[in-house]
Amino acid sequence: MSSFASTTFRRRPPGRHGTIPAIVAAALVAVACAAPGTTPAPATQAPPSQAASSAAAASASTSGSSQAPASAAASAGASGASAAAQYCGTQPVTLNAWFETGFQLPFSLSQEFTKQFPNVTWKISQDQFTNLINETPRLLAGANPPDLIRLPTMVTLVKDGLLKNLDSYATTFGWDKWPSSELAQNRVGPTGVGSGSLYAMGLNYSMTGVFYNKKLAAEIGMTQPPKTLAELDSLLAKAKAKGLQPIMQWNASASGGGLAFPLQDLMADYGPASAINDWIFQKKGTTVDTPANLQAAQHLQKWIQAGYFPTDVNAIQYTDSNGRFEKGEGVFTFNGDWEDANYDKQMPGNIGFFLFPPANAGGTYAAMSSPLTYGIGAKSAHADCAAFFFNWVATNPTARQIDVSVGGSYPGGPPDLSVPPAASGSIINDTLSAAQQVFKDNGTMGFIANATGSIFAQGWTPELQKMVGGQETPAGLLKYVQAQYLQELGS
Repeated sequence: MSSFASTTFRRRPPGRHGTIPAIVAAALVAVACAAPGTTPAPATQAPPSQAASSAAAASASTSGSSQAPASAAASAGASGASAAAQYCGTQPVTLNAWFETGFQLPFSLSQEFTKQFPNVTWKISQDQFTNLINETPRLLAGANPPDLIRLPTMVTLVKDGLLKNLDSYATTFGWDKWPSSELAQNRVGPTGVGSGSLYAMGLNYSMTGVFYNKKLAAEIGMTQPPKTLAELDSLLAKAKAKGLQPIMQWNASASGGGLAFPLQDLMADYGPASAINDWIFQKKGTTVDTPANLQAAQHLQKWIQAGYFPTDVNAIQYTDSNGRFEKGEGVFTFNGDWEDANYDKQMPGNIGFFLFPPANAGGTYAAMSSPLTYGIGAKSAHADCAAFFFNWVATNPTARQIDVSVGGSYPGGPPDLSVPPAASGSIINDTLSAAQQVFKDNGTMGFIANATGSIFAQGWTPELQKMVGGQETPAGLLKYVQAQYLQELGS
């Protein structure tokens, strides 16, 4: 996950991603976050039978327009057959794409796209997220640049003119009418990420929160999710007193410091989420070393000292943390909706989810969220078709269902489009409901691990490990991370 400024919350925890270290370490060492994936589709997507393709195309909307759609219905119309012909043509087109290994979602979407628009096929290459961090500049600058590519970072790519500015498409397709929080992490301007021109889009949007084991929660008297931080504190204390592990979490270097999840949740309780985003998006003059964040770090330290995390948390990697939680070790765990499908499979009927509660009753909720970010090469041969694909992903009913069923995350798009349901009883329905509320309220945050390229590996993770070991104070943690942040920015 490089920098959130680069957008990658890294939905990369192993399960559906393969390796959380690379995700959490890259996103979690960077953003972005989804459920473990299935076997990727073939590199080159061949079109289905003409009959099936024609039927699919016939069922699609045929009203397209180059003008900005005025509503969700119009936006959806801009993802139909006539719009496809307008942006992708009617002759054979091959989109050159680079996907991230371990994520089934883009493969499933590309297959459905070809099914509906058979003149468009795909040449798909794939690589690990950590490799893409280094290879993306070379690929975009090459003689055969990708039309679509998974983006680990954006600021440097924009500075070097390697990504296509998507502002004209945002106007044409009406993306600028969507909730601003959906696009903020993919905007880059003079002050960094968060504002300015649009250079990428999300195939879906992850959401973090607190998952819990229903049976264990019932043992400590939890009948409904806590509505305040004090209520959560009380539940943790009850779990400890009953001999249960209150929180299962990872904090090993290889996976990235998972304690950054609850720390950021606490930061949003003690101070405004907007201040956290300003720091993540590298707004000039911002600092993470604030009185509010000190209170949050001190609160986390109290949890550590109270034994709410496993004694071996610094040695626990992401996959091990997940496995132990699924086997009943831990009442709560802080994670993202990318694990929904995995939890449904491993803990059927015994998994619950809630957004981290506000400090005070009736307060607003904030949550870390990140798009599964893809961009278009500045020298793309089929930029219009690639942009049409982005709009189709967000507005086409089948594509949105794939986002939910395969990706397990919120599909985004026009706020008046309904979110497809997951299977009855699936935890996906709970995380989707939470995501809808957070997006509607523009309450999303980037991830503090993504503020700069190395801040997670060089700042947060080692300092959180030291705090667990009693070798660092909350004040020292924040001062060190801020110093590392300024060093990386060259300030």
